[in-house]
Amino acid sequence: MIPSIYTKIHVAKKKQQPQLAVLIDPDKFNLQLIHLANQCRVSYFFVGGSTLAKGAVHQVVSTIKKHSNIPIIIFPGDETQLSAKAEAVLFLSLLSGRNPEYLIGKQVQAAPLIKKIKLESIATAYILVEGKNTSATQKVTGTHPLKNTKEIVHTALAAEMLGFKTVYLEAGSGARKSVSTSIIKQVKKVLNIPLIVGGGIDSAAKAQQLISAGADIVVVGNALEKNPFLLPEIASLFNRKK
Repeated sequence: MIPSIYTKIHVAKKKQQPQLAVLIDPDKFNLQLIHLANQCRVSYFFVGGSTLAKGAVHQVVSTIKKHSNIPIIIFPGDETQLSAKAEAVLFLSLLSGRNPEYLIGKQVQAAPLIKKIKLESIATAYILVEGKNTSATQKVTGTHPLKNTKEIVHTALAAEMLGFKTVYLEAGSGARKSVSTSIIKQVKKVLNIPLIVGGGIDSAAKAQQLISAGADIVVVGNALEKNPFLLPEIASLFNRKK
């Protein structure tokens, strides 16, 4: 029996083997990056974005499948960003905000579609952290990122108690400041579920800091759109013992 994507994530966490995910914005798709990822230690492609053309996700997932065997996880901006050809979807709930549409409204719309196409769903608490810029997520959802470390830690703890399978700390695409190592360490202390961290990771040095702080999955996107050849340097950090 083929293990689920979540099982792979959970096993890697237990083995203390951090994983690398490359975030693909379908509106900025670059096939060269897919070929580079095939040569590197990339565990997953995350595909999606805050605002996209209708059908773009499915088209990009189909193209990636023709050129790579790396598992694809949908990182949806809304319920239209789904594809049966992907391996899983991060079923996101924006716990850092108080907009009911993104806490449960969009999820209600997406649930029957996910079930219909038999896509593995990974319940993910999405926590937007202050990244020193106004992210697309803020604009679309009308919410604000969290700044207070205690509130971030308590939100992550509540997520696990509510039954979420992962916590995603996000500084926002192209953030000028990634999630601090202090926040990651403190969140890590209270969590027993995998911790995903993304936003503002534009160098191998920053990626190494997040790995050392305890991130189970590091997500890099915007920096690779600007410079795909940064990927081998970042990817070389993974599958090493900390």
